[in-house]
Amino acid sequence: MVAIAGATIAELIIIVAVVVVVLVVARSSVRMVRPTHRGLVERLGKYNRYAGPGIHGVLPIIERMYRVDVREVLVEAQPQEIITNDNLNAKVDAQVYLKVKADEESVKASLYNVTNYQNQVVNLARTTLRNIIGTLSLKSANSERGKINEELRTALLVETASWGIEILRTELKEIDPPHDVQETMNKVVKAENEKVAAIDFATAVETQADGARRAEIKKAEGTRQAKILAAEGEAQAIQLVNEAADKYFVGNAQMLRKLEAVERALYQNSKIVVPADTQLINVIGDLGGLVPMATDNNKPTVKIAAVS
Repeated sequence: MVAIAGATIAELIIIVAVVVVVLVVARSSVRMVRPTHRGLVERLGKYNRYAGPGIHGVLPIIERMYRVDVREVLVEAQPQEIITNDNLNAKVDAQVYLKVKADEESVKASLYNVTNYQNQVVNLARTTLRNIIGTLSLKSANSERGKINEELRTALLVETASWGIEILRTELKEIDPPHDVQETMNKVVKAENEKVAAIDFATAVETQADGARRAEIKKAEGTRQAKILAAEGEAQAIQLVNEAADKYFVGNAQMLRKLEAVERALYQNSKIVVPADTQLINVIGDLGGLVPMATDNNKPTVKIAAVS
């Protein structure tokens, strides 16, 4: 009975051991590849197959899977001192954005054609930056960042063509000159800004003065034109008066004076003698209160008497 029980316990131990081994083997033979990665399976040290996202089985001990991240990655080109074309030391650093292309050949190239593509890209970017910025002055390097970025990306694309990676973009972060040069540049920029501000202020004052001058000119022109119009109006009025005088009063002024004298004389109930052949007799007769009378000596005069 003990032997039977002992045999049973031994068998259970064996069964458990077998199950554990099977589980370990099963676990070691199953590999999962995430959507962000791609896999390469090697069998006995030789490339065997490409593994996309999902679950894949591998033979334990015989096969081995290598996963490659195909997401975009940022690598920093560490700051370095670069001598520019005008013999100034500039501190320069940059960023490179890249990723492994997801096709099988590119994934294989990223593992088999280069040891560590991220580290290699950093060193290559630093060397390329020295070559590019070394041909430029400090001012040109600061003002032509876009051109430097494009030249750096083009150079990296050429150099990494067999690495299975894609250089997405490059960004030049900083180009810092020495401290004393930076202070001088700041003073120059400040002076330029003050110059521009002074020119703008002078232009504004000049424009304001020109506007005031134009306004005064317009005002003077308006005043002059108003005076001219007033003078022309007065001249026209005088002309009309003269025309009226010429038309209605020329030749009658003396007659009017005589009538005024007669009126004053008759007001005193006086008698006056006027020539008989003048028109004044007819005018006096029209007044309605006077009649002509002949003189005693029958001379060509008449007496005028008031009629009560």
